[in-house]
Amino acid sequence: MLDMYFFSAAIPAVTLVGLSKGGLGGALALMGVPLMALVMPPVQAAAIFLPILIVMDMVALWSWRHFNHRETLLLLLPGAVLGIAFGWATAAIIPPNALRLVIAIITMLFVLRYFYETWKTKPGHVIPPGPQNRIKASFWGSLSGYASFVAHAGGPPFQIYVLPLKLDPKVYTGMSVRFFAIMNAIKLIPYFALGGLDTTNLTASASLLPVALISTLAGAKIVKYLKPNIFYPLMYGMAFFAALKLLWDILPI
Repeated sequence: MLDMYFFSAAIPAVTLVGLSKGGLGGALALMGVPLMALVMPPVQAAAIFLPILIVMDMVALWSWRHFNHRETLLLLLPGAVLGIAFGWATAAIIPPNALRLVIAIITMLFVLRYFYETWKTKPGHVIPPGPQNRIKASFWGSLSGYASFVAHAGGPPFQIYVLPLKLDPKVYTGMSVRFFAIMNAIKLIPYFALGGLDTTNLTASASLLPVALISTLAGAKIVKYLKPNIFYPLMYGMAFFAALKLLWDILPI
């Protein structure tokens, strides 16, 4: 499997996910598994990616170790854990494409609302940050956990809750790194149970680790120099492209 055909798809896929893990937005991460799926079955591509994601998480956690938003993280995590458990239990029942469609539509409406409010806001007027809400955090956190397990699309639901809080970009990124690192660690259990982490897949994962490390560090370096007035439009734009990518995955080709 470790030939030029494999690496021609795997290296760009891991690079995009690494930049995303470093802090450049979830739309890049959504490209990873589909690119790998060009040269192998999607389930195997997802299994190969999981150990790589764990290593990326470790690099990202180190890069953003000084930044976090504890309150938001603790509000989101209980729902996320329940979402992963529910996804494991119902993965064979609910079609992933149905979930992709719902998430894509909700995310696009969410992003369009943001840009509309920004456009209609008078010059000099700043839209205040949204308040924390335990019920909303539990809902979007559970949807993020569920989507992450069954459709590799946990980013958009996470962004729908967190972006309106208008956290400092570094704080936002540090907290998101922790959130998804915890989710990926939890997902190791069902992936082991499903037999996806065999010797062949782990060998493929190990061969891609240098690309994973370099791209994750590069993403973290770029984000640390972005100002809020650039960072947030970029993140909303990434969310919109993530929604488009989910819709593209549904289209029959």
